[in-house]
Amino acid sequence: MKAISVALPLVTAFLCGFCGAGGRSDVEQLREQMVKRQIEARGVRDARVLSAMRAVERHRFVPTASLHQAYGDHPLPIGGGQTISQPYIVALMSELCRLRGDERVLEIGTGSGYQAAVLSLLTKEVYSIELVESLGKAAIKRLGELGYANVRVRIGDGYKGWPEMAPFDVIIITAAPPEVPPMLFEQLKEGGIMVVPVGELWQELITVEKENGRMIRKTITGVRFVPMVRGSDGGR
Repeated sequence: MKAISVALPLVTAFLCGFCGAGGRSDVEQLREQMVKRQIEARGVRDARVLSAMRAVERHRFVPTASLHQAYGDHPLPIGGGQTISQPYIVALMSELCRLRGDERVLEIGTGSGYQAAVLSLLTKEVYSIELVESLGKAAIKRLGELGYANVRVRIGDGYKGWPEMAPFDVIIITAAPPEVPPMLFEQLKEGGIMVVPVGELWQELITVEKENGRMIRKTITGVRFVPMVRGSDGGR
């Protein structure tokens, strides 16, 4: 995980090298262009989400080898067979959560911690689970160094969720299960919302709302995510 767990001064120095003498202001300009061209232009309108996407420094969450692509319009590999999602998808899924600022959110698939960092600016508490131990440890370190104090990360099987902290107002899944995991739906609060890509070869991003214990599904768009992997015990 040395490629991911990069010392922050090294990251900044590298970025200054490819952004030019302006350093930080140039990086901020790249983020502004990302928001305007990749996110607003595609219909994301939630002002709080747009503000969070401007604030979170995506280059802090990508491997050194991909720094020059940190604000590109595509996902990037982060090791462990996982990726950091395309900025537009991060923003879209965040908007679909309909966060007001006082919710407790469960994220499945911490990855590099980027989505969790965005969510942390939009809500009260974020609980995030990562199956790949090396990624989880790196994310814990990175989020702590960057000051995202309202994010808690657990290394474990996302299919099991975080039952002792349930129910959650919102659950967001950043890998694709074949169908909505029943144990996670059980941990969703009545009236809550889940945002999840489902499917195997073909995937759809859907929202799931819990009404009187029933699952109310709505399809948003076609997507492509890495598969959601079960733990060694099969998620039981």
